[in-house]
Amino acid sequence: MGFLDSILGRTKPPQADLDALFQVPSAAITLQASLGLVPTGDGAVCYRGAAGPAFADAQQGVLDLLAAATDAGVRVTTDGFGFTWLEIDHPPYDAAGGDLGSLCTDLHAVNTTLEGAGFGPALLCSLVPFVDSSGRRVGLVYLYKQGTFYPFAPLPGGEQRRDDLLEIEVRDALGAELPVEHDPARWLAIWGAPGLG
Repeated sequence: MGFLDSILGRTKPPQADLDALFQVPSAAITLQASLGLVPTGDGAVCYRGAAGPAFADAQQGVLDLLAAATDAGVRVTTDGFGFTWLEIDHPPYDAAGGDLGSLCTDLHAVNTTLEGAGFGPALLCSLVPFVDSSGRRVGLVYLYKQGTFYPFAPLPGGEQRRDDLLEIEVRDALGAELPVEHDPARWLAIWGAPGLG
């Protein structure tokens, strides 16, 4: 940051550290031990699709990369707000022998491939859903532009209400393990996100 920026109170936003995604397997152990939440095995990356062949080629490159590197199911959907979700469906997580690392590697590959093709500004977030034995769901959301994680826990029933208590419990459990977004105003509601409905 330059001298003039500091005088005028301008700050540079934090840079995305996509390697933070590799901290999720360790955080998953904490969530399982403290709150009984386990990963569903699925994940997704959300971005703004762009018109034109360059973006179409970059997205197809991501799909080809995943097809060659993983057995996971992959699909691309668009939500009601026009955002694109690239969903990666691994088998359900098994606490005894589950491999959440491969999902995180896939999410990292999607982000870095789109970033490397010049579409980093289009990346919004990555999502790893968790569920407990009672069916409560929470998504661990990585905000690309902030370089931080936050929890999003929609209540069932389709009324677009959040489980605020569960979100706070997840935040508190992971505060020492992940770069957690401490400003709840940035905990965006991602209604209809894959794996949370």
